[in-house]
Amino acid sequence: MFCAKSKGQSTLEYVILLGFIVAALIAMGVYMKRGFQGRLRESTDQVGQQYSAYNYEGEYDTNTAMEQHESRIHSGQIETKITTNRQEKTGSETVKGFQPGE
Repeated sequence: MFCAKSKGQSTLEYVILLGFIVAALIAMGVYMKRGFQGRLRESTDQVGQQYSAYNYEGEYDTNTAMEQHESRIHSGQIETKITTNRQEKTGSETVKGFQPGE
């Protein structure tokens, strides 16, 4: 009978020990996450200034030329053929507040 209590006691000790290990791993997870986020932030800061849509200005002219031929075929249907479709885009864009070489 004394042996049965000893087995139960050692099982309880293992469960408590396992609980402490799990709690320690959970607590370490928070600090590991913060460390990973810090390294990620540091590496993104080393990349330099990033693109921002608010610092962008652009002006473009778009010219489109299309040649289309339509012909009526029997039963009132219209057949359309596009022989030329061309688009040209010209203009400029600038990024304000960006200093190359930073």
